[in-house]
Amino acid sequence: MKKLSLFLLISFLILSCQNQAQNQGNTAQKSNKKTTTMEKQTIYQFKVTDLYGNEFDFASLKGKKILIVNTASECGLTPQYKDLEAIYGKYKEKNFVIVGFPANNFGAQEPGSNEQIAAFCQKNYGVTFPMMEKISVKGNDKHELYQFLTEKSKNGLQDSDVEWNFQKYLINENGELVKVLSPRVLPTDTEIVGWINK
Repeated sequence: MKKLSLFLLISFLILSCQNQAQNQGNTAQKSNKKTTTMEKQTIYQFKVTDLYGNEFDFASLKGKKILIVNTASECGLTPQYKDLEAIYGKYKEKNFVIVGFPANNFGAQEPGSNEQIAAFCQKNYGVTFPMMEKISVKGNDKHELYQFLTEKSKNGLQDSDVEWNFQKYLINENGELVKVLSPRVLPTDTEIVGWINK
């Protein structure tokens, strides 16, 4: 009888250990799955179209600091184009680039076609930094690039809303979002210039 009890006890302990090991394995697998789905993305996965209909691949900007800005031609902040062009001209040799995205989400202040926007930027501000075709930066039709910029689950930094025209997103040399700046922060602000020169 004692032998039978001892045998049952040992069998129970072996089964308990096996179940515990299996549960730990399942937990580890679930944990790995969570890690995979929450993996931070980079901007290099995106390809967009510029104002002239050409493909623009963000992977071509690897190793550069990138300032992304949503623009508009009829906004009180439109004169920021001048400062954007100034810092681009000054720092583009330092592996820095600005990428503009015209958007008509705020006060219908970018009503023109891609051709009209291109002509406006060139004529009024001599813009030479890359300008993409007009997109939506908020709402149900928000462009996938702006989904990346505004959703923490994709950019790994923070959730944000695009407040108005000329909001700025700073991307480091590894294609990661590192800072979101208000539309009112001027392109020549020390917060931006200091970051470029780091």
